[in-house]
Amino acid sequence: MRVVVCVKHVPDIQSPRAFREDRLLARGGDDDTLNELDEDALEAGLRTVEAARAAGDEGEHEVTVLTVGPAHAVEALRRGLAMGATSAVHVTDEAIAGSDALATARVLAAAVAHLHAERPVDLVVAGMAALDGLTSLVPAALAELLGWPQLTLADEVAVEAGEGGPLVRVRRETSTQVEVLTAPAPAVVSVTDQAFRARFPDFKGILAARKKPVTALTLADLGLEPTAVGLAGSTTRITEAAPRPERPDRVIVTGGAETVPALVDYLAQKGFQ
Repeated sequence: MRVVVCVKHVPDIQSPRAFREDRLLARGGDDDTLNELDEDALEAGLRTVEAARAAGDEGEHEVTVLTVGPAHAVEALRRGLAMGATSAVHVTDEAIAGSDALATARVLAAAVAHLHAERPVDLVVAGMAALDGLTSLVPAALAELLGWPQLTLADEVAVEAGEGGPLVRVRRETSTQVEVLTAPAPAVVSVTDQAFRARFPDFKGILAARKKPVTALTLADLGLEPTAVGLAGSTTRITEAAPRPERPDRVIVTGGAETVPALVDYLAQKGFQ
């Protein structure tokens, strides 16, 4: 079984955000990190492979972490390797800078197709969103570009034997029901942050990750033209960015127990009973 997990190197969600003069997000800070929701995706991929081994599948099993980004994005791959991924692939090219969700999905799709041609991929897993943009568009766009089934917002993932070949089965909860969906492999799955608590890499894994090779690919390696990605290949533009304004009706209540009556009165005025 071969599982590819898409990950992203993003500014820490607690850190101040800033845009460059060209209105692109400033990246490469000391607090940039592996997207937290992608850790859940990697955990889902690792569990899927471990379940296949536990079921007695003696075939070759591999979890590949894949990222698109500048040189420092390799740190997201190192984190993935430390958590237990088998291999890592880094697509990096200056022309990719400024890619929106669709252009990023275009690069990821080309990279997955490249890996699939080398050795068949059974499953692509992604987090439900990247915390720097929160569009949640990439998994669906990736599936569409690959022409593979998409199973989104899963909280359980499994690959099972089917009459016509492997089947990907997921469970997901909606506001009204629980759904169990299946699709033939290969398929693209996005997972929520509700069920896959990511494992913490141990010291041995961290040291081993520093020595593992990372395969670097360029747009030329993937057969993509620079005009298909970056600002040229994006359908969205950031025209203006400004700090979020302060709320004009904000009320700050400070103090100890003596402030409780004032807080109760304020909530009552706002309709909270």
